[in-house]
Amino acid sequence: MPKLTPLKPIEVIKKLKKLGFEGPIPWWRHAHMIKGELFIPIPLHGWKELWVGIISAIINEAWITREEWMKL
Repeated sequence: MPKLTPLKPIEVIKKLKKLGFEGPIPWWRHAHMIKGELFIPIPLHGWKELWVGIISAIINEAWITREEWMKL
C-alpha cells in the first residue's frame, strides 16, 4: 500500500477537483468540497500541511482508494 505524506490544503483541493468535486467553499476555518451528496471539509488552519490522518479521512470520505489518490 502506498505511503501517504502530509500535503498542503491547496494540493488536496487540486486532487479533489480532479475527482470532480466543486469548491472550495469557505466556511469558518475550513473549506468544503462538494460532489453530489458528498461534502468534505478541508482544514485551513494557517495553510499548514495536513497530517496524514486527516488526508486518510478525506480519502475515505471521497470513497476512493489510496492507490487512486496517489495516481492523481
